[in-house]
Amino acid sequence: MPNDLKYQKILDALQTLLEDKDIKNISVSDIARAAGMGKGSLYYYFPSKDAILEALVERDYEKPLKTAKNLAGKSDISPFTRMAMIFQACHNSSTQFRLGRNSAKAVSAPEQAFIHQKYMAYLISEMKPVLTEIIRQGIEGGEIHFDRPAALAEIVLIVLAVKLDNTIAPSTPEETEATILGLIALLEKGTENPAGSLNFLRAI
Repeated sequence: MPNDLKYQKILDALQTLLEDKDIKNISVSDIARAAGMGKGSLYYYFPSKDAILEALVERDYEKPLKTAKNLAGKSDISPFTRMAMIFQACHNSSTQFRLGRNSAKAVSAPEQAFIHQKYMAYLISEMKPVLTEIIRQGIEGGEIHFDRPAALAEIVLIVLAVKLDNTIAPSTPEETEATILGLIALLEKGTENPAGSLNFLRAI
């Protein structure tokens, strides 16, 4: 079984290197050197630099994903409240990752888009089944009136992932709030909830 300490050291090394360099300027050799091991040893754990980045993203979302899975089983809590809690946890995790990078370093638009794509792909693929289950429970409980829970889950995840991370389509706070309010209005109408009943989602 792979040595978990070394595995984590590799991820820590990449995270540290990202504070001063764009991902495209970081080599596997750089990561191995920062982790204090040979390049050959690194390849025992990861086949490529891209695989290391994906593992780093997975580690970053480990806690919110665990939170999401736990919330999926708490049917005594409103499905929309659980959704808001999940989105807030994911948003905090993604924000923390970005804040961990050196704010003095100018991050290029392609770099931002590349990193964001990794986060968004993982977020949507991992959270969609959990969110779908929460929506399905809401439908069974009569709180949500919609016949396509998986589609609704994906729509909500895509909109929030893009707007809350704010790198693919940069927006002012006012523009982001307008989009979130539009999403809330659509959710209220599409799920037959009273206007204004889901405004607490603005706190995400």
